[in-house]
Amino acid sequence: MRLLSYNIKFGGRGRVDALRDVIRSAGPDIVLLQEATDQRVIEQLAIETELPNWGSRPDYSMGFLTKWHVSHHAWHQPGNARHSFLELVVEGADCRIFGLHLVAWFSKWTERKRAREIRALLDGIREHQHGFHLIAGDFNALAPGELLEVRRMPRWIRAMIWLSGRDISRETIQLMLDEGYVDAWRRLHPNDNGFTFPTWDPHVRLDYAFVPERYADRVAVCEVLLDGEKVRQASDHAPILVEVR
Repeated sequence: MRLLSYNIKFGGRGRVDALRDVIRSAGPDIVLLQEATDQRVIEQLAIETELPNWGSRPDYSMGFLTKWHVSHHAWHQPGNARHSFLELVVEGADCRIFGLHLVAWFSKWTERKRAREIRALLDGIREHQHGFHLIAGDFNALAPGELLEVRRMPRWIRAMIWLSGRDISRETIQLMLDEGYVDAWRRLHPNDNGFTFPTWDPHVRLDYAFVPERYADRVAVCEVLLDGEKVRQASDHAPILVEVR
């Protein structure tokens, strides 16, 4: 199974051609989309990428494309979460997939909100946590120990970081690790940055894929797709590609 997680920025409006080319070049079976708020764009991408089964709602960030039949999909919105989580089960994939888009902004206050959001998701999927499942999307969070290049960030973000004590809390990703999940990129690339944002000057990793630790060896590939002008034209986020045995 090849799964692509991709924040397409503001619904992808005006960038269908570039998004199509990026998605097709990855050859995914399933695409988890963030900021997929324009159903016309998602339907057009489904046609042009030949991933005919799709889902999107204008009031929800998460959407999907897949070439496989969808046996179940649902959006769940726990209390206080800005965006709904997507639950997806498709025929042909031996796992349950959860897509998310956590609240943005860099500050200790929004990091606490992201941690509450991810805790709500984990509590909501507790019944599935004994089987193989995958959680992927735009976490808008930094992993513990990873580089924070404040000088390369916009002035308003630098101001928020300064007000937060000149660093960003890493609570959200640490919570995932403490719950027994493995960061797919970091497991396969222990010494690489894996920056996913912004595509024109990558200096921070905001997009992740996690699997339960006991199933970590089923992840064969996790790559950040940053090469090519189309990636920069398509969105401010680079997609991540995960291949599961």
